Amino acid sequence: MKKVKLLLIFCLFMMIVFNGNAQSDIKQKPIIQTSYTADPAPLVYKDTVFLYTSHDEDDATGFKMLNWLLYSSTDMVNWTDHGIVASLKDFNWVKPDNGAWAVQAIERNGKFYLYCPMHGQGIGVSVADTPYGPFKDPLGKRLIETDHLWNDIDPNPFIDDDGQAYLYWGNPDLYYVKLNPDMISYSGEVVKEPVKPKNYQEGPWVYKHEGRYYLSYASTCCPEGIGYAMSNSPTGPWEYKGMVVEASDKTRGNHPGIIDYKGKSYCFGHSYDILKRQTATFYERRSVDMDEIIYNEDGTIKTLPYWSVDGPEAVGKINPFKRVEAETMAWSEGLKSEKKSQNEVFITKIDNNDFIEVKEADFNKGARKFEVTAASIKGGKIEIRLDGQNGQIIGICEIGNTGDVNNWKKFQCKVKKVKGLHSIFFVFKGDGASLFNLDWWTFKS
Repeated sequence: MKKVKLLLIFCLFMMIVFNGNAQSDIKQKPIIQTSYTADPAPLVYKDTVFLYTSHDEDDATGFKMLNWLLYSSTDMVNWTDHGIVASLKDFNWVKPDNGAWAVQAIERNGKFYLYCPMHGQGIGVSVADTPYGPFKDPLGKRLIETDHLWNDIDPNPFIDDDGQAYLYWGNPDLYYVKLNPDMISYSGEVVKEPVKPKNYQEGPWVYKHEGRYYLSYASTCCPEGIGYAMSNSPTGPWEYKGMVVEASDKTRGNHPGIIDYKGKSYCFGHSYDILKRQTATFYERRSVDMDEIIYNEDGTIKTLPYWSVDGPEAVGKINPFKRVEAETMAWSEGLKSEKKSQNEVFITKIDNNDFIEVKEADFNKGARKFEVTAASIKGGKIEIRLDGQNGQIIGICEIGNTGDVNNWKKFQCKVKKVKGLHSIFFVFKGDGASLFNLDWWTFKS
């Protein structure tokens, strides 16, 4: 009952602060726009970053979370939506009505393990042969048995260089166990960290960078930023070092995910910046952000005051002459995504003047034609523009009536010859709302 009262007080506080600081001129651009996402858990596997997130429902007022989503990128600016990767319904021992909180994934020996907290019901684990799933529960019960299930949130797997795996979790305390090599069982007792690092709240993220152990976490409250501590051991003691992302009235809650990728380091977190573009009313509808971080010579991290306006620079390019999924984007306005099968996602809810931006498209060969797969009853147009929503139009593709929103057909148009590296803006035009759905596109030389 005490926790319920504290949660109500916190929500009231957030509503007051949110309404008093609502901004209509938010310039930051969270990396996911077609769904509300939170609690980012990036996993680097081979040449790709796989980003697992929790999911705030579109009608959420408080925490309303039923499933987990997956996105991927090879350039850190364009993200491909893979839709729902797992849900509460995948665990037959769980009440599936709410509570799909912060998930994390890890790979070991070609298997992918998804550690899923069901708030108030404990931490489960599911396993897949690919990072895309399907994930299946091998235990049929909780992985971790404790007498403090309401505190058992935000699981964080980590495998040290010697092969020993650990699982960390907890709010308001920090716990860990040693996982067995099978990653679905553990040895020894659950250990409660005797001394929490300064301002620890929740969301532990343990990792190793250049021989040093780091514990990042949601820090201070309220609002929350992302703090971190360092150690010579994966089990501590942890020495507080400072903030990765400063706490401010902009950050509200937060949740870290930190990785190295293609020679750079990145911190993921979340904000309410997309929601604040739409309303001054506070709801639990968050959006994942990400920025490059820099380490000092002594291993400490330079503090970010907040997520930058433009985000990190690209570390790769899009080949526009290959099939590109329509749900691959750097930014969008007004769109939603839907999943039609295990590996098929498409873009829908396309209204007049909505658009998609795709960065770093390399037209080295020179493009002359555009092709897209769409489904529609109403139809409309796609204005193909370069380097801006109002940039140069190089072509207009007419999308006709396909007879059904599930009947997919190809449409083509000529484009002015274009070479070099550009951002592509697909600006949608038509009469009213729900003009058509998009599956994929390509250019031809």
